[in-house]
Amino acid sequence: MSADPLSDALAVADARCVFSGGFTAGGDWSVRLRGRDKLKINAVVRGSCLLVTEDDGEVLRIEAGDVVVTDGRRSYVLCSDPGLEPVRSADVTVDPGSRMAQLGDGDDFVAVSGHIDLSRDSGDLLRSALPPLLRLRASAAEAPVLSWLVGQLLAEMTAHRAGADFAADQLAQLVLVQVLRVCLDGTPGLPAGWLRGLADDGLAPALRLLHADPGRPWQLEELARAAAMSRTTFAVRFKAAVGVPPLTYLLNWRMTLAARALREGGTPVGTLAQQVGYTSESAFSNAFKRTTGVAPRRYRDAARAGAAGADPAVPAATR
Repeated sequence: MSADPLSDALAVADARCVFSGGFTAGGDWSVRLRGRDKLKINAVVRGSCLLVTEDDGEVLRIEAGDVVVTDGRRSYVLCSDPGLEPVRSADVTVDPGSRMAQLGDGDDFVAVSGHIDLSRDSGDLLRSALPPLLRLRASAAEAPVLSWLVGQLLAEMTAHRAGADFAADQLAQLVLVQVLRVCLDGTPGLPAGWLRGLADDGLAPALRLLHADPGRPWQLEELARAAAMSRTTFAVRFKAAVGVPPLTYLLNWRMTLAARALREGGTPVGTLAQQVGYTSESAFSNAFKRTTGVAPRRYRDAARAGAAGADPAVPAATR
């Protein structure tokens, strides 16, 4: 792997950001949205509106340049007035050419919408790293780049230029990266996990070491030295930010990498054991089974059977 934990996590999760369309709105309007277990993204290009979460009634005003990411497990409403009855997004007519819909009367408000496909993220790496609702403000330091990407994405979706679909797909992936970079810029509310640990400038050097060489027999003293902290201070701070002790994180990351290799390739189990830091196949197999509940070979067999509808056991998420 690399010394870039964010790139590593995105590669392992194999997340795909897809912007499917958007809408223009004006006057009185209200629409109910849900990600259907996919992370849902709404990026405001022009104007402002209210976002109402339907489980607790929280109301947020979102404005041009803001991006909202929700976990897809609860519905929410975007509207001009929370007192209006929302229409279902499935009932809104979308122009097939521009992939844009019209709500209400006028064009005071414009947003693009999409989702992050997590169907390949069997370890739940990405979802577990984010809060149920994440609001990225236009005032954040990294936000101008995100705003530019969203503007370019809208242009590709609506201009009907040659190569627009391909360009939109690439821009959508860059939007995902930039959303996570904004999170690293001090976004409040991140749950304990790898992303929150990476956002901590003191802990980030140690995380980079673990990701650059996960097979190395790292000691707590080495990681604390990289973070310029005492062993005790480092261990306490790491667990508070990441949710698990440093060496437990290393174990979980090794098992996450091993699970991906078992799902996607034919590397012999003995070779894979050495790649993730084990001197014997039996020691690796025991550690893998403790973590996932199933032995490596059975995990690989279940993954191969997945094409026929069976799901392999899922390793514990790296937190």
